[in-house]
Amino acid sequence: MRVLAALSGGVDSAVAAARAVEAGHDVVGVHMALSRNRDEFRTGSRGCCSIEDAGDARRAADVLGIPYYVWDLSETFERTVVADFVAEYEAGRTPNPCVRCNEHIKFEALLDKGVALGFDAVCTGHYARVEIAEDGTRSLHRARDAAKDQSYVLAVMGPERLARAMFPLGDVASKDEVRAEAAARGLGVSAKPDSYDICFVADGDTQGFLRGRLGSRPGDVVDADGAVVGRHDGAYAYTVGQRKGLALERPAADGRPRYVLEVRPATNTVVVGAAELLTVSRLRGEDAVWFAPVDDGAWFACSVQVRAHGSLLAARARAVGLGGPSAGVEVEVDGGLRGLAPGQSVVLYDGTRVLGEATVTATAR
Repeated sequence: MRVLAALSGGVDSAVAAARAVEAGHDVVGVHMALSRNRDEFRTGSRGCCSIEDAGDARRAADVLGIPYYVWDLSETFERTVVADFVAEYEAGRTPNPCVRCNEHIKFEALLDKGVALGFDAVCTGHYARVEIAEDGTRSLHRARDAAKDQSYVLAVMGPERLARAMFPLGDVASKDEVRAEAAARGLGVSAKPDSYDICFVADGDTQGFLRGRLGSRPGDVVDADGAVVGRHDGAYAYTVGQRKGLALERPAADGRPRYVLEVRPATNTVVVGAAELLTVSRLRGEDAVWFAPVDDGAWFACSVQVRAHGSLLAARARAVGLGGPSAGVEVEVDGGLRGLAPGQSVVLYDGTRVLGEATVTATAR
């Protein structure tokens, strides 16, 4: 097969590309330039897609003996990931930019362009597994290394794009195994630190980034009864479940810490309250993507995950509006879960298999 290998400049994508070459595929390496300022360097292990990473990707391609290109996707990244990130926070929701990047960049812009150029598949360094049934049907599964599993952020890609995706690292036992393999292959990125947090907020200051885009918007912090207990500089900078940085002027009567319960963009208000008020047992998601056949309105048992590195929780779910413009999902979580914010992704599993994904729009206690 002709395979387009996404080379981020990190050890995972380099080893994934090496495995694709070793498997006999005709591999071409591509680094996606996502930053508008190509002179930016990562800060420690934060960030990615800098000019430093582009150089590391080129050197990996040289070692592997494959052609290498840089594709400038910065405008698409700004429009579909960064702008969406800002708009979601402004609307009082908490987005996951890695989900949006996988949806719009790696498995839309990159894959679609690759297919147009005659490639059969895209290979990435994500930790997830693809299983192929006897009839050729593909299913997305959790990685063997549960600590590194990335099926949660990949679920948004849908079955059509899964058919053209390769994840050679899905069966590795640990990241140490990948680093050892990189060193054995002579790849200079074997000891390179992982990138983490939000790649376009390299210093980790999400509030500062949002304030630079949205400006100062002072407003009230209120308790569950509506009493003003503090002030904020912009409701957009807060997320459900947050405890630190609230700067409350009036402590709770019982002396216990308070958490963000709700962000109300219409009134620029942040609502805080006791920890037990964060627990929800029901949620609604929209823009659902399904990898397995489901019946509209029929409840089924499953497990759900609502954070990239969160635990699997027992639940039951049902598809609603299947096949229509408002396709969604309703979920009831056994025992409830804490601190779920609108804008997050909910991914449904049957064992290790991904059943579907949706964006949380509402929760209820």
